[in-house]
Formats: sequence, C-alpha cells, structure tokens
Amino acid sequence: MQLTPLIAVHMSAAIGAILTGPIALWARKSASQHPKLHRAFGYAWVTLMVVTAVSAMFIRDRSLPNIGGYTPIHILVPVTLFGLFGAFWFLAHGNVNGHRKTMQNLYFGACIVAGAFTLLPRRYLGQLVWGQWLGLV
Repeated sequence: MQLTPLIAVHMSAAIGAILTGPIALWARKSASQHPKLHRAFGYAWVTLMVVTAVSAMFIRDRSLPNIGGYTPIHILVPVTLFGLFGAFWFLAHGNVNGHRKTMQNLYFGACIVAGAFTLLPRRYLGQLVWGQWLGLV
C-alpha cells in the first residue's frame, strides 16, 4: 500500500481529530469552562471525524484478513457515525451527560484505540513508523 491522496486525507483528518479532541473535552471539563471554545473545537472535531470515517470506507487493504477489502477496523466507520449522531441526539433532547459520555467514548475508541491499531507493524502507518522512520521492521 502506498500513500495516496485518499490515505493522506484520511490520515490528516485522523491526526487532526486526535489533536483537536482533548481541547474540546477540556473546554467543558476544566474548572473555568469555555463554552465557545468547546463548541468551536467540538464542531471541528466532529467534522474531522466524519471526514476520517467517510474516507475510511474507500480505503481497502487486501493484504490483511478482510471481506471485500474491508478489515475488522472498518467496523469503526458505522460505530463512529452512529455515535456522532447519537451524541447530537442526546444534546437535542437535553441529555448533556449522555452527550458527554458518548463523545468521550468516541474519542477514546475511535481516536486512541483505532490509532493504536494503525501502528501495528503490518498496517501502512505502522510500516512507516516502525520500518522506514525507525528502521525496526
């Protein structure tokens, strides 16, 4: 697999979401809350997550165990989109706690856990990090 424009968009959006998410979460959780900062970074994070999820649908890897080019990590696409929809549904119905928990779980699962899986040695980013950059693979 090589770095295509699609993978570059996906990777850029994912890295942006990993960096943007903590600011959105912190802005509402800190002692002095910052609702405008929370909303701005929250919308940016959601946009980056949608771009990441949608672009992932078009990335196929036939070198790993797959069904039609879709590997097990692709299950995060509908989970992410459903979670984002659910978080805003909670918010529209006044359930701030449900919104908060859903967004925290999405950040952890879709950014941190999925990000860790992308660093496995047989995955594209893992090969870049462990092989080309660090010379370990």
